[in-house]
Amino acid sequence: MKGCKTEFATFQDVKQSILPKGHLPKEEALQVVRQLAAYGFEKITFAGGEPLLCPWLPELIKEAKLLGLTTMIVTNGSRLTEQFLIENKNYLNWIAVSVDSLEEDTNLKIGRAIVGKRTLSKDYYIDLIKRIKHYGYGLKINTVVNAYNYQEDFTNFITSSNPKRWKVLQVLPIIEQNDSKVDEFIISQNQFNDFVNRHNSVVTMIPESNNAIMGSYVMVDPAGRFFDNANGKHHYSQSLLEVGAKEAITTINYDCGKFIGRGGIYDWENLS
Repeated sequence: MKGCKTEFATFQDVKQSILPKGHLPKEEALQVVRQLAAYGFEKITFAGGEPLLCPWLPELIKEAKLLGLTTMIVTNGSRLTEQFLIENKNYLNWIAVSVDSLEEDTNLKIGRAIVGKRTLSKDYYIDLIKRIKHYGYGLKINTVVNAYNYQEDFTNFITSSNPKRWKVLQVLPIIEQNDSKVDEFIISQNQFNDFVNRHNSVVTMIPESNNAIMGSYVMVDPAGRFFDNANGKHHYSQSLLEVGAKEAITTINYDCGKFIGRGGIYDWENLS
């Protein structure tokens, strides 16, 4: 699956500087998970890019679950196989599916296409969601609202899919991450509000404007460092593997009040 042009983090800066392969070796990645659990985190979300490209993702999920964390992945769905759903059901709690449009032409413009040409269809998403629920995973749907999809109506699709949470995010430009290609996707606050208001009947919708997103997430980059986007650009801590989570987290700009305000605390142990 080609990378979506509206992704908030591409980590090209990381790959070009300290991590040419784009990710940590397996054992070091497992150690990062252990550091997060030891510090006291209760939930971990494996995102990307596309996390299912990581060959040892199941081992990271299992390690996190055995250490007591609630586990989630965020995926575009293209690599979410029946085998993965079967083999990970004892360790993975939540699956968040990124659905930015139900229209083929729009997905092509956004960049949600396999090898740049073939998109995932509405029927594919519907079938995938049925399979996710069949195996007992908690379902979440993420939608990045941008200039190409802000006039769409997802009401029937979301209502019939019935996710536990539908996160609706305003496309966010981040310096040195997506700023070279995001301009055509940027929308105004009024346009984002129009999308949200059109879906007010969807009770599971969690809207997040640019202001709500910035500084309200505790995130870890592919090199095992905390980072924040509070000032519109990634700011990185030292590696958790070098200084530990307790010290590293003190150097990032994280606003717990904004995290709570955007609905970041919820009953994530209840999957139904």
